[in-house]
Amino acid sequence: MSSAIGSVKQAFTSVTGYTAKVADLQQAIVDPAKKPTKGMTTDHGVFVSDTDNWLQASNGARPGPALLEDQIGREKITRFDHERIPERVVHARGAGAHGYFKVYNDAASKYTYAPVLTDPSRITPTFVRFSTVQGARGSADTVRDVRGFAIKFYTQEGNWDIVGNDIPVFFIQDAIKFPDMVHAVKPEPHNEVPQAQSAHNNFWDFVGLQPESAHMVMWVMSDRGIPRSYRMMQGFGVNTYTLINAQGKRFFVKFHWIPELGVHSFMWDEALKLAGQDPDFHRKDLEEAIVHGAFPKWFFGIQVIPEEKENDFDFDILDATKVWPEELVPVEILGEMVLNKTVDEYFPETEQVAFCTSHVVPGIGFSDDPLLVGRNFSYFDTQISRLGVNWQQLPINRPICPVLNHNRDGAMQHRITKDLNYWPNRHSIAPPVPPAEGGYAEYPEKVQGIKQRVRSAKFQEHYKQAQLFYNSLTEYEKAHLISALSFELDHCDDPVVYQSYTKLLNNIDFNLAKQVAINVGGVIPEKPARENPGHTSSRLSQLAFAPKEPTIKSRRIAFLLADGFNLGEVEALRAAFKAGSATTWIIGPRRGPVYPAGEHVGSGKGYSADHHYEGQRSTMFDAIVVPSGAKHAQALAESGRTVHWVREAFGHCKPIGALGEGIAFLKEAAQLPGIQFASDPNSDHVTNSYGVVTAGRYDVDSAVADTLKIQQSERGFVSNFAYEISKHRAWERELDGLVSKVAF
Repeated sequence: MSSAIGSVKQAFTSVTGYTAKVADLQQAIVDPAKKPTKGMTTDHGVFVSDTDNWLQASNGARPGPALLEDQIGREKITRFDHERIPERVVHARGAGAHGYFKVYNDAASKYTYAPVLTDPSRITPTFVRFSTVQGARGSADTVRDVRGFAIKFYTQEGNWDIVGNDIPVFFIQDAIKFPDMVHAVKPEPHNEVPQAQSAHNNFWDFVGLQPESAHMVMWVMSDRGIPRSYRMMQGFGVNTYTLINAQGKRFFVKFHWIPELGVHSFMWDEALKLAGQDPDFHRKDLEEAIVHGAFPKWFFGIQVIPEEKENDFDFDILDATKVWPEELVPVEILGEMVLNKTVDEYFPETEQVAFCTSHVVPGIGFSDDPLLVGRNFSYFDTQISRLGVNWQQLPINRPICPVLNHNRDGAMQHRITKDLNYWPNRHSIAPPVPPAEGGYAEYPEKVQGIKQRVRSAKFQEHYKQAQLFYNSLTEYEKAHLISALSFELDHCDDPVVYQSYTKLLNNIDFNLAKQVAINVGGVIPEKPARENPGHTSSRLSQLAFAPKEPTIKSRRIAFLLADGFNLGEVEALRAAFKAGSATTWIIGPRRGPVYPAGEHVGSGKGYSADHHYEGQRSTMFDAIVVPSGAKHAQALAESGRTVHWVREAFGHCKPIGALGEGIAFLKEAAQLPGIQFASDPNSDHVTNSYGVVTAGRYDVDSAVADTLKIQQSERGFVSNFAYEISKHRAWERELDGLVSKVAF
C-alpha cells in the first residue's frame, strides 16, 4: 500500500514540480507580474515617483549640485554596492534545481531506520547544486575539474545533506591537508594565473610530493574531468558514513548516484573551445532539459559493509582516496531522484543554498574517516562566514519540518520566539526529545587509543587503486588520459615539477609514464618503478554505465541548412527525433527564414532558423544532419564555416547524418577520410560508417517504415542515426586514426 501511495505522489510531483519545499518557498517569492502593488517602492515601502534622476538643485537648463538628502537615490546605490556576498572559496561556480527523491521499497530497513531511506510512500523534496571546484564564480563550466554534486533532502525529520562530487575519491586522506591542496590548485599567488585550471606548477608540484593524490589525479585527468552534462555525471558521497538499524546494529556506507542517461564526457578540444564559445554551457543545458520536460534522473544506491567486516580488505574503508570495488561490495539500488523545477531566482536559491556534511538525520551517522571529520567542522564554519550565523533560516536552507530550540539573536535573525530561551526551564518548553521518540542518537562506539598524529598502515599505500582505475579504462579512455596529463604537464615550466611527476607515474604504469614523459620532456623510465599486476574492475570505465535501453532523450541535434533544402525531409526527421525526446535546432545562413526548394529566396515561404552559421558551433550539439537539396548542398560546400562545422563534429567523433545531395557535401567539400557513403541516390538503404549515417533518399514511404526504434539495420535512417547518438560518440573513428587526419 505504501508503495502505491508513493507512486501516486510521485506522478503528481513529476507533472507539477510541486513539493513541500516548493510550497514552503512560496511565502518568500514575490511575483511582479501579479502586481502586488501599484508600482515601485523603496525598501521601506514608499512609492517611488522617479528612479531615473537624482534629486538636484537645478534651474532645468543645466545640471546642478546633487543633493545628499535624496534617500531614494542613496538607497538605490547603497543597495547595489552591497549586493555581493563572499563567494565560496571552492565550488564558487554552480547551478541548481529542485526535485524529489523516493525509495522503491523498504529494503534498506535492514541497514537503517531513517524513513527517508525506508518509506516508499514518501516523496522527499530535494535541491541539488552542481559546481566546479577550482574556478571563481565567473569562470567557465567546461574546464577540466572535479564537479560538486551536493543534495539537500528536506525530510520530515530535518535536513539531510550529501555533499558529494562526480568522482568517488579525493586528493587527500586527512582534512588537515585541505588548505594546502586548495592553495596549490588555485591560481598562483604572484600573478593570479591560471583561472579554473590545474595546469600549472604549484598544483603538479603538490600532487607530485603527495602521492596519496595519485588515484584522484587519474580520475580527474580521465574523461571524468570534462563531463558532457551535469545530467550525465555519476555522483558520490566520497566519504564513509554509517547507517544504524532499529536493532542498533551499525553498517559503513557509501552513497552513489547513477544517471539515467549514462555517463558521458566531452573531448578535450571540444571542452577547451566551449569554455570560450559558451562558458555557461552546463548550466544552460540543465535548464534546457528541465524546461523541455526531459527531467534529469539518477538512481540512488548504497554500498554497505557490516561493522564486523571493517578490516576484511587490503585497503582501509575509511580512506577517502580509495573506492570500494563493486566486485567486493556491490551497489544496491534503493530509489531515484528527479529534478523537475528550475530555480526562480539564482542568488537566493543557488548562491545562498548551503550544505553541511554534518547534517544527517536519525538512522544515519558518521565514521572515523579523517577527511569527513574535518569536513564536518569546515562546512558548518564556512557557511557562517559566508551567510551569517542564521544562515539556516534563509528560505532555501530552512527545513520543512518545525524548528524549535533555544538558539537566539545573531545578525539577520528572522524568527520571533516567545517566552523562555534556556533549558531547563520552569515550563518545560522545548525539551530534548528521547531517541525512542525521534531524537538523534549517536552510536555507542567503543573507542580506545593513544593521542597522537598518525596514519595507520593501510593509509600508506597509494598506487594499487590508481593502477586498478587505469587498467579498467577502454583504449580510447586511456589515450585521453595520456593526452590530458601531457597537456597539463606541458603547461608547467619548472622542469623539477614535470620531471618529478613523470617519475611518480611510473609507480602506476610503465607505458603510461613513458608516453607522458616523451610528450612533456620528463624522465623517460627504463623499467617500472613497481609492477602493474593488471587487475581491473568492471564498474570504473564510463562505458559500464550505458543506459539499459538506448536513448536520445535531451540530445541536441543540429540541422545544417542553406536555401534550397528538402523541407519534407527536415520536417519528417524533426518529428521523429522529437518523439525520442531529443531537441532539434535549425542552423542556417541567417537567423530567420531559410527557403526550401521551390520557394523564391526573399519572397517565398521560409522556414525559421534558430541560429546562423557563425552564431553557434558544432561543439554545442551532439549530432549534425545535412538533408538533401542540390542548391542547398552547393551553398554549404561554398561556405568555409559550414565545412568547418562538419569537420569539427567529425573530429569530435559526433554522429553525422546526410541524405541525397547532402552526401556529396560531406564527401567532396568536407572530405571526411576513411568513410563509406551511400552510393545509390534512389535507395533508402542506410550506410553507417564510423558514425556517419547516409542514405540516398528519404521520402514518405521511408518515413512510414522508419519507426523510432533505436538500432542498427539496413533500412531506417532515423533508427540508425538515433543509435549512433545513443552511443554518444563514435570512438572507433579516433581509435582507427581517422580523427588525426582532419584539421578542425
